[in-house]
Amino acid sequence: MALLQFKKKTTETGPKPVNPAVEAFLDGYSIEVMPRTAEKIEDFRDLLPAGTRVYVAHIEGTPIDDMVATAKRLAAEGFRVMPHFPARIIKDAATLNDWISRYQGEAGVDQALLLAGGVDKPHGDFHSSMQLLETGLFDKAGFTRLHVAGHPEGNKDIDPDGSDKNVMDAVRWKQSFNERTDADMALATQFCFEAAPVIKWADALKDAGVDLPIHIGVAGPAKLQTLIKFSIACGVGASLRVLQKRAKDVTKLLLPFEPDQFITDLAEHKAAHPDFNIERVHFFPLGGIKTNANWAIENGGSSALPANQQ
Repeated sequence: MALLQFKKKTTETGPKPVNPAVEAFLDGYSIEVMPRTAEKIEDFRDLLPAGTRVYVAHIEGTPIDDMVATAKRLAAEGFRVMPHFPARIIKDAATLNDWISRYQGEAGVDQALLLAGGVDKPHGDFHSSMQLLETGLFDKAGFTRLHVAGHPEGNKDIDPDGSDKNVMDAVRWKQSFNERTDADMALATQFCFEAAPVIKWADALKDAGVDLPIHIGVAGPAKLQTLIKFSIACGVGASLRVLQKRAKDVTKLLLPFEPDQFITDLAEHKAAHPDFNIERVHFFPLGGIKTNANWAIENGGSSALPANQQ
C-alpha cells in the first residue's frame, strides 16, 4: 500500500523524498544510550528533537554513579530520561529505593523501564519486572510513566519451549496492573526486522484484551555483521531471516543495513489502520547514536528535526 505523495527534505546530497506516513510514525520516537556511548556525544541537542525520550541502558557492572550522571546530563539538555531498572541486578528493595531516589533527586527522573535484565542468575531478591512493580516504590516516588518489556517474537528465557505461554501471562499481568493503578504504561519491545510478524503479534495482543501502547524496537543503521551478532545475542526470532537473506547477497554484504523497509511497512499499516496499537518507535542505535539520529533526520522530516535546529 505505497503512499505516493512525498514531501521533499533538503540534505547535503540534495532533495530526499520524505514519506508522510514515516514522518508521522517517527514523531516522538525514543532512543537508547549507555553511559559510555553518551560520553561520545558532545551535545545531544545537535542530533535529537527537543524533549526526546532517552532510555539509559543499565548493563551489568555499570556503576549507578555513571548511570545517574548520564541521566543528569541528558535532563539538563532538555530530554526526558528513562533509565533501565533490570530486576536481576538489583540486590534488594533498599537498593531499588536508593536508585529511584538518586535518579529523582539528582536528575529529576520520573519514569522508568522495568525489565528482568539479561542476567541468568539474579543478584538478589528480584527476578522479574513484576516484582519491581509490586514493591510500590515507583508509585511512592511519584513516577508517572513505567514501561515494561514486550516480545513480538517470544522470549526463550521465559518460554524455552517456544510456547509463549509465560510471556502472555506476564503481559496480561502487566495489563491488569495498568488497569488498577495510576501508572501510565507501555510495552517497549526488542528490535525486529520484519513487519508482518510484528503486526500479527500486536493484533493478537489486542484480541487478547491487552491495550497497552506498543513502542516498537527498531535497530538503527549498522553493519550487517554487527546486527546479526546482536540479534543472536538478544534472541531475535523469525525476523532474523531478513538479515540472513541480506547476508547471501555479496553485493550488499559490506553495505550498512538500514531500517527503511521495516519502518515504512509499519508506518503505512498504521496510516491505513489508525487504531493500530503501535504508538511509537524506539531505536537501538547499534551502529552508533550519530548514525541513527542522522538516519532519522533524513527520513523523518519535521518529526526528527534536532532541538538546535528547531
